[in-house]
Amino acid sequence: MAWMTYISNWFEQDDWYEGLQRANMSQVRQVGLLAAGCQPWNKDVCAAGGDRFAYCATLAIYIYQLDHRYNEFKLHAIMSEHKKTITAISWCPHNPDLFASGSTDNLVIIWNVAEQKVIAKLDSTKGIPASLSWCWNAEDAVAFVSHRGPLFIWTISGPASGVTVHRDAHSFLSDICIFRWHTNKKGKVVFGHIDGSLSIFHPGNKNQKHVLRPESLEGTDEEDPVTALEWDPLSTDYLLVVNLHSGIRLVDSESLSCITTFNLPSAAASVQCLAWVPSAPGMFVTGDSQVGVLRIWNVSRTTPIDNLKLKKTGFHCLHVLNSPPRKKFSVQSPTKNHYTSSTSEAVPPPTLTQNQAFSLPPGHAVCCFLDGGVGLYDMGAKKWDFLRDLGHVETIFDCKFKPDDPNLLATASFDGTIKVWDINTLTAVYTSPGNEGVIYSLSWAPGGLNCIAGGTSRNGAFIWNVQKGKIIQRFNEHGTNGIFCIAWSHKDSKRIATCSSDGFCIIRTIDGKVLHKYKHPAAVFGCDWSQNNKDMIATGCEDTNVRVYYVATSSDQPLKVFSGHTAKVFHVKWSPLREGILCSGSDDGTVRIWDYTEDACISILSGHTAPVRGLLWNTEIPYLLISGSWDYTIKVWDTREGTCVDTVYDHGADVYGLTCHPSRPFTMASCSRDSTVRLWSLTALITPVQINILADRSWEEIIGNTDYAVEPATPPLLCGKVSRDIRQEIEKLTANSRVKKLRWFSECLSPPGGSDNLWNLVAVIKGQDDSLLPQNYCKGIMHLKHLIKFRTVSKSEAQELTTVKMSKFGGGIGVPTKEERLKEAAEIHLRLGQIQRYCELMVELGEWDKALSVAPGVSVKYWKKLMQRRADQLIQEDKDDVIPYCIAIGDVKKLVHFFMSRGRLKEALLVAQAACEGNMQPLHVSVPKGASYSDDIYKEDFNELLHKVSKELAEWYFQDGRAVLAACCHLAVDNIELAMAYLIRGNELELAVCVGTVLGESAAPATHYALELLARKCMMISICFPSVGYRNLAADLLLMIPDNELHLIKLCAFYPGCTEEINDLHDKCKLPTVEECMQLAETAHADDNVFETVKYYLLSQEPEKALPIGISFVKEYISSSDWTLDAIYPVLDLLSYIRTEKLLLHTCTEARNELLILCGYTGALLAIRRQYQSIVPALYEYTSQLLKRREVSVPLKIEYLSEELDAWRACTQSTSRSLEDSPYTPPSDSQRMVYATLLKRLKEESLKGIIGPDYVTGSNLPSHSAIHISCLTGLKIQGPVFFLEDGKSAISLNDALMWAKVNPFSPLGTGIRLNPF
Repeated sequence: MAWMTYISNWFEQDDWYEGLQRANMSQVRQVGLLAAGCQPWNKDVCAAGGDRFAYCATLAIYIYQLDHRYNEFKLHAIMSEHKKTITAISWCPHNPDLFASGSTDNLVIIWNVAEQKVIAKLDSTKGIPASLSWCWNAEDAVAFVSHRGPLFIWTISGPASGVTVHRDAHSFLSDICIFRWHTNKKGKVVFGHIDGSLSIFHPGNKNQKHVLRPESLEGTDEEDPVTALEWDPLSTDYLLVVNLHSGIRLVDSESLSCITTFNLPSAAASVQCLAWVPSAPGMFVTGDSQVGVLRIWNVSRTTPIDNLKLKKTGFHCLHVLNSPPRKKFSVQSPTKNHYTSSTSEAVPPPTLTQNQAFSLPPGHAVCCFLDGGVGLYDMGAKKWDFLRDLGHVETIFDCKFKPDDPNLLATASFDGTIKVWDINTLTAVYTSPGNEGVIYSLSWAPGGLNCIAGGTSRNGAFIWNVQKGKIIQRFNEHGTNGIFCIAWSHKDSKRIATCSSDGFCIIRTIDGKVLHKYKHPAAVFGCDWSQNNKDMIATGCEDTNVRVYYVATSSDQPLKVFSGHTAKVFHVKWSPLREGILCSGSDDGTVRIWDYTEDACISILSGHTAPVRGLLWNTEIPYLLISGSWDYTIKVWDTREGTCVDTVYDHGADVYGLTCHPSRPFTMASCSRDSTVRLWSLTALITPVQINILADRSWEEIIGNTDYAVEPATPPLLCGKVSRDIRQEIEKLTANSRVKKLRWFSECLSPPGGSDNLWNLVAVIKGQDDSLLPQNYCKGIMHLKHLIKFRTVSKSEAQELTTVKMSKFGGGIGVPTKEERLKEAAEIHLRLGQIQRYCELMVELGEWDKALSVAPGVSVKYWKKLMQRRADQLIQEDKDDVIPYCIAIGDVKKLVHFFMSRGRLKEALLVAQAACEGNMQPLHVSVPKGASYSDDIYKEDFNELLHKVSKELAEWYFQDGRAVLAACCHLAVDNIELAMAYLIRGNELELAVCVGTVLGESAAPATHYALELLARKCMMISICFPSVGYRNLAADLLLMIPDNELHLIKLCAFYPGCTEEINDLHDKCKLPTVEECMQLAETAHADDNVFETVKYYLLSQEPEKALPIGISFVKEYISSSDWTLDAIYPVLDLLSYIRTEKLLLHTCTEARNELLILCGYTGALLAIRRQYQSIVPALYEYTSQLLKRREVSVPLKIEYLSEELDAWRACTQSTSRSLEDSPYTPPSDSQRMVYATLLKRLKEESLKGIIGPDYVTGSNLPSHSAIHISCLTGLKIQGPVFFLEDGKSAISLNDALMWAKVNPFSPLGTGIRLNPF
């Protein structure tokens, strides 16, 4: 195994523990990502290969990968190595893992997607690689060309590596727009030019330069650029060409003649892009450049077969994938039911006309639009698989949460727009009109004014009314100078400040009256209103100084000038909690903290290696400050000591804006030149506060005053408005205050993304009155008992959608057209079993085939009538469209199975719910004599179905890194055990304890397990901060578990300290003193009671005496043939809590090695029992390596371990092998026997729900940061990374959690305990 060579030196040495660090992970967790849109500047900016597709923002490439289990594409990676605009990407036709990209700084890069790394770079190409493409005739050569040529060919590897110039393709008379290699004919290549001509080169044939210009241009100098060019995959010579004005032609590259000119439906239509449909010979699709119309064509017809309007804005580029295979995950196909419907034979088989093939080309089109929108359109089903509308395509300079509606986040970008996002759905809900040049800064209006002020590079400042979608005010006092910062005063809503490159900071009223013009000696980059004094404002200037002005006087001179920075000051921020304290970030790479009252710099924060941009004070912890920099990092500082507590490397470029969620003070957002906005949770930085809340400690240990909280070494205390408000509300309550305290604090400390939904469901289960549920409850995952209610909501929603007027939607984006509204209404009616209403709406939309296919579900008579109406209409219109025949019978199971088999789980859930309410009556079926099939049985069937779908949907959320929503799915059907298990498997331990405490008895086993894991987290913190506080926190948590003696013993055994401290802890835990434990151990030893002996020795002054006794018991026990895991695990588990410094003594070397081996082996068995597939091989390998390299006498043989691992692999591969893997080979008889013996030893896991791998929030969010390779699997780590104690070996946080749950010791074999919780 690769990883073993990497860390094998640990296994060789016995003095490795000198100088080890504590294993660690980032405290700041990425919990959300707003991906960028697709850039509209260059041609070939989307591409596909294998089961992946990619598109380019300006500086980064987004790669989506097909998740076969759910048959959907998910964002898999973001590649950002280019520092300048990306010009083109091209997927390698021979190897789906490779693609190439070029950028305007004359750079070409070859990427390996699977390993997410650069494998080759060509710097300083001659000319900008404006177009590039893999050569089809060479395995590893990429061709690229600048505007006038020549065509360069870069051979990446092998003896001929290097750059050569194509023999003929040079000296063109017109710029090249695009070029394409022939996929079958070796070396044949065509170029499209700006003047509308083509140049064709084919080895051994005469070269044709500047031929085949559209006829209308012959003899003129007019330009008509070639916008798209594709070889016919089925011929050697045919080629589709698109010119911007002259439309589409099919030409013959040999005879240089035009075969067909295709007719666009109107003069206004024009074509921007084109692609062949690989699954339908002769078919191709085009995207319109004016509006988002996708046209479907066949080469045999000059007019389009179909026009699909997908969006208002025009297409930019288009790429057709082969349809993802309709492979299914885990749902068994329903067994053939012998109760077939009586109407099922009445339908004649469809007669296909030759036109049928035209109607629906199967395939998915990656569509990129001029506004940056990107989507995947399923042409067969005529629906979006997903559409990411309105992403920014350029650097995002600023982001701010809306003060009175924190679910909205506004962003300002280089692309000239401000966009407003809903952070729960991560979608854009509003966009400003645009065309403002660059927008550097934005500021929300205070209160409910619903306006945003923006500062631009050349158009002054403006106020945008978000609801109306209009710019309602402009300020031009700075002329055409750039405005770098705009700040709307939140204490006095009439005042807005701007600062500009003209050296002025201007304060004016919102109606434009100038109050002050503060002149600076150079450009002013930042300004910030004090949050404690409405008349104070600070500025940051290019002259390296920070100034404070007092607006209430008429003087234009600053009150204070702070000097100290050695380069320009970019941003200033007043502390919201500490009066007179402000910070400034500078191009000198430092952040300085200034005390206004003392006239002094009180701290310098050094650590960034480039200019500092974003600054943010936390609104609850007065000493926490966050900064973002051009060095691509975000740093979190403890300003008391001036130390950096955490560094986040996930952005791929300069970090500009930082903002704090108003009602969730430990959720923040950041934006960057990498065009993404990311959401972060900082809750891990205040673990002690969370645990004080769980342990029901006094208010003094949760909420404090600022002066006390900023004293060095004070544990974190909440000092802000959010926590004070919660306290006031709780103190008003007479009953139920513990439940409310847990809920409100849990919501305040959790990131958005399901915690509200979870608590609503908990309230429903606890019997809360429905009238108290919040309005948005019905938008989330609802409880089973509200389905009837939901049905009426759905019905009225469907009716409203049918009749609603446009004005209702205001000027927001994505205002649905009438068609879209009717479609949505129809879909809802259908899910609710209202088939006739659906049919009529479909007829209104002209979608006859859909109407007809389900009409028999109303009645056969109705279907015939509908057929008649359609036939009449077809005769009238003289259309030769073919009428599809399909039948709708009320077979709910089939319907649910259909949705599930396509990964459309939410729709499956709706159908199952409707069935449970008796909404979908099965058609009366001919029942065999003597059998009766009552409604109750149906009900039961549907109920089981509902549980099955909920489970599947929960698993989908869980695999998507959203454990909280997965838990919601289980709570919705009252499955408390599984809901708790999913929270624990997502490592949402604090949330699990809160929810479990409120749910009470039914959740108790899982709550106790979560408490145990949380106590382990606290026990390890004590090594980092040797304070009695953490030790007591751990004890408090364990005291909440009823049967806690053994847990408390482990805590006392592990805790380092002097005898007096340890005896204090023993006293708190009601255990005998250290001295008494020694006597008890000796007595138990004399009585041959191994467990008691080990227990008391561990609690005594000489815990190392427990090792040989416990280990020899385990060794003896596993020498017999019928041993079980449950008999030895308790002893080993207890031994593993021996104090680390005792375990690492030289005198304990042999015992330590044996303990590590035995824990490794039992860990492997536990991992098999819990189905932690990803770490089972690593645990076996770890145990074998230790056996091989250390002096031990243990009754385990390496050969036997590998035999056992092979047997496990062989016997479990049928369930876990992925879809593409090698053919299945059944296990041999001997392997079956070994595996059967293994299972006999394992017995069952007591906590059923926690079986299955761990998957934390954010596991699937791509990071831009350094790619870490796991030392357990040798594979790239996706999601959060956990560093081991040598400071360089890394494993994924998910693997670290699973490892620590089954084997407490580090994979490096050092004897150090792992604490990833």
